[in-house]
Amino acid sequence: MSLEVCVLASGSSGNSIYVASANTRVLIDAGLSAKQVALRLDQIGVVPESINGICISHEHGDHIGGIRVLQKRHGIPVYANAGTLNGIMRQPKSNEIATKVFQTGAAFKIGDIAIEPFSVPHDAYEPVGFRLRNADTYVGVVTDLGMATALVRDKLRGCKAIVVESNHDEDLLREAPRPWPLKQRIRSRQGHLSNIDAARLIIESATDELEHVFLAHLSSDCNTPDTAMRTVASQLRLDGLGHIKLEIAHANRISTIWRASARCPLPN
Repeated sequence: MSLEVCVLASGSSGNSIYVASANTRVLIDAGLSAKQVALRLDQIGVVPESINGICISHEHGDHIGGIRVLQKRHGIPVYANAGTLNGIMRQPKSNEIATKVFQTGAAFKIGDIAIEPFSVPHDAYEPVGFRLRNADTYVGVVTDLGMATALVRDKLRGCKAIVVESNHDEDLLREAPRPWPLKQRIRSRQGHLSNIDAARLIIESATDELEHVFLAHLSSDCNTPDTAMRTVASQLRLDGLGHIKLEIAHANRISTIWRASARCPLPN
């Protein structure tokens, strides 16, 4: 095994993604309660004490809600950049969280997994996506961003699996009974990707390596799993990428476990 991925939960109620090699286990975010994180890890045969680190993408509650209790109960190291740590420290009981600080743009290692945090545009202090590597396998995670930058596309190229935000359908957002300023924030360059935006990002960053895409952080009232899947799949087919496996990451249940496939060498 080089890397495996399971989305434990994704949505405004909580986000957490499990990524593991044969020897190392990490979480990207822990926005569920500690109890829910433990329950969902149990479904894939993992105990919280075996997690080697939690990497935080940004300080919003749906990404950090469980970290204090997870660290207190299970002694899991927490990793964040200085901006995110600043945001966390402004929240209640934040002084109870011991955080190891990484630098955005500089790769670091947890066990045998190399982790590269990179900047993404979102309305947080110093939000990041992550590119994770073990051996020759890369995985990308970008769950909250308002637009796909050249940097984001570059970091997703060469990944075998990616977790990418597909937050809203543009028509459903326009019709939703939400305040106009909130709609504007979601549509902004610091907000969230639409289904069409997600499809474009996948198309523009896909290489022959890409096998599996988790569509994540779907809005509960401005999107549906069927709408997201249909929109993204149709765009990928038009660009000759219909072979890429798409999967919806849900808020209330874990995803399948993706494992990197072994590719046979081409004959001479």
